[in-house]
Amino acid sequence: MTIAVPSSVPRARGKVSSGIGNLVLRILGWRLVGAIPDQPKLIFAVAPHTSNWDFVVAVSAMLQLNLKVKFLGKAAIFIGPFRKILMSIGGIPVNRSSAHGVVGQIVDLFAQQEQLIFGLAPEGTRSKTKEWKTGFLHIANKAQVPVVPITLDFALKEIRFYPAEEIGDDIPAELTRIKRIYQGACAKNPQAV
Repeated sequence: MTIAVPSSVPRARGKVSSGIGNLVLRILGWRLVGAIPDQPKLIFAVAPHTSNWDFVVAVSAMLQLNLKVKFLGKAAIFIGPFRKILMSIGGIPVNRSSAHGVVGQIVDLFAQQEQLIFGLAPEGTRSKTKEWKTGFLHIANKAQVPVVPITLDFALKEIRFYPAEEIGDDIPAELTRIKRIYQGACAKNPQAV
């Protein structure tokens, strides 16, 4: 099952990659639910993120839908043949030890582009964490780009797209509000949530 992609949303790739994404999701038993907002600039906030399987499922959905999505990945995984593959599907290597200025760089990237989807995991890591990173909310607020919450529910095998959320200036309050949307989604490794 697939969902409609509005015309204003950045598109990429073609029938072959869409077929690959569809095949992977069907083999793994996943389905897509919800709707993608008809907007040219979006932040996809995908959670919970507790396993490398999250990346496989999310990229398969991106391929199936022919979405052009940019995302950050730790520089250490952009090596050898993986570098070319990751870059071709929208990956941007980042050195986590010097991540200062990333928010500003992404805000600038949104300002320079007519269409852009930026995907990320709000937790910032697969490991158990007490609190989510707030960078995605700062980006959304400063760039005036809505956040689309997306859950990966391993119990239901469902990738759910929620309505776009505008982000105000009170970032701690916005984090609390946005996190509520993800309650109940079953992570691959629930003990890491």
